Amino acid sequence: MTIGRPLLIGGVLCAVAFAAAKPAAQVTADRLVNAALEPQQWLTYSGRYDGARYSSLDQVNTTNVQRLGLQWVFQTGVRGPHETTPLVIDGIMYLTAPQNHAFALDVRTGRPLWHYERNLPKEMSLCCGPQNRGFAALGDRVFMGTLDAHLVALDAKTGRVRWDVAAADADKGYSFTGAPLAVKDKVIVGVAGGEYGIRGFLDAYDADSGKRVWRLYTIPGEGEHGNETWKGDSWKRGGAPTWVTGSYDPELNLVYWGTGNPGPQMYGANRAGDNLYSDSLLALDPDTGTLKWHFQFTPHDVHDWDSTHTPILFDETVAGRPRKLVAVANRNGFFYVLDRITGAFLIGRPYTQVTWAKELDANGRPVVLPNTDPTSEGNRVCPSGTGGTNWHQPSYSPKTRLVYFFSKEQCDTFMADEKLEPPHRPGRPFIGSAFFALPDEHDEAAVRAVDPKTGTTRWEFREFSGAWAGVFSTAGGLVFSGDGQGNFIALDAETGKDLWHVPLGADVHSAAISYAVDGRQFITIPAGGAVFTFALPRENSF
Repeated sequence: MTIGRPLLIGGVLCAVAFAAAKPAAQVTADRLVNAALEPQQWLTYSGRYDGARYSSLDQVNTTNVQRLGLQWVFQTGVRGPHETTPLVIDGIMYLTAPQNHAFALDVRTGRPLWHYERNLPKEMSLCCGPQNRGFAALGDRVFMGTLDAHLVALDAKTGRVRWDVAAADADKGYSFTGAPLAVKDKVIVGVAGGEYGIRGFLDAYDADSGKRVWRLYTIPGEGEHGNETWKGDSWKRGGAPTWVTGSYDPELNLVYWGTGNPGPQMYGANRAGDNLYSDSLLALDPDTGTLKWHFQFTPHDVHDWDSTHTPILFDETVAGRPRKLVAVANRNGFFYVLDRITGAFLIGRPYTQVTWAKELDANGRPVVLPNTDPTSEGNRVCPSGTGGTNWHQPSYSPKTRLVYFFSKEQCDTFMADEKLEPPHRPGRPFIGSAFFALPDEHDEAAVRAVDPKTGTTRWEFREFSGAWAGVFSTAGGLVFSGDGQGNFIALDAETGKDLWHVPLGADVHSAAISYAVDGRQFITIPAGGAVFTFALPRENSF
């Protein structure tokens, strides 16, 4: 396939594709359910529905990873760090970039096949950069949430728009930054904007027509269970965004999705109560959007500890009993394991320094320590406002039976004027306080491996420098991550030993993926404004 000169059509920059040598991707619902049977592909945000971000490919392993060599680099031409997770479907790589850009590439060479860009409105409210974390795929289309809170369906072969629907008002702080999740015949997408006093939600759209099928508000309205956990009408602007992609259990027919901070972020006097369903894990029916259960990690959060982590679904024996489980390394500093059928709390242990809570009680509720809320004088609290971990992709290896994730060791001083309620103006920041690290504060990043049967840390790898990257594990006994100096790193999954690293020249802000083509396993990682792809020499092919 070749592309012609980009044309501006109806305010959308798109590439005109000439006669294609490759057929359009056909991603059926069955292929997504059985993605583990196609390790040569990467069909959804986490590789498969369980959120494990694990590849059963093992051509690249602990004995030969030192021989990885760069195969191709694709420069997107878009400024800013890229947080995308590419999809790989039948020989084509689909990736998004900041500022509503998207691309299709040939997986063998990185040669661009098409480029899409959606123009942005002049008035927008964005918290943390113009990021986009990836596509969902279903049928012959790929689906992208945009910074101005639209969901767009693109033809997988040409990049042309099949439909485009507006979900919410960008000028009021609503945006889409996460990758959607395709389930059955629907595309589910979560919203960002917890810094602007939005009312969070999850939406599901019909993949063929773009019609919205259901919406689940993450803050209960008047008369709904949980509304009483918000003082007065504070629920109307209470946040609880859903900006990171969830997971799905086809057998139980449950989608698991995390929610973010209540608003205002670090001022709680005007929203007394637990503030459901902020900072929670939700289990819902994807057919109807009906909430089946919830678990709240940080009731009445005043430290901005979003719980928008991708949940990891796995089966394991706990306390002598086989169970279906879900694990979350939470921004609040605790590692949790829940029963994913019922939401029952099973395990909760700190994985980093925690000074705001003494412990978790028998139901998993934190026992909060005094003098940890923001004050006008400031209270030093661990973990920091960015959390013991953040949104970055975790991983689980069924081979080692360990959960891997990025972690930060840092404390912050949280300040707020307890007598000054922040005003709410739609589309303007609704925060109410601040957090900052004192000059002598320690700041260190690590990759951690935790045994989900006990919550204990098996090993940790201290990064070469401050890091902000996800992780990815393989059947080759490897865990891949990156750091703030631009190193792409491969660790031994059993021990955490550094086996290989290479400088890429830019910070790594996402996680790697793997795929195979022509008998070779490839490893791809975004860094800076580019995508780098590695493989072993050809003599190591399958």
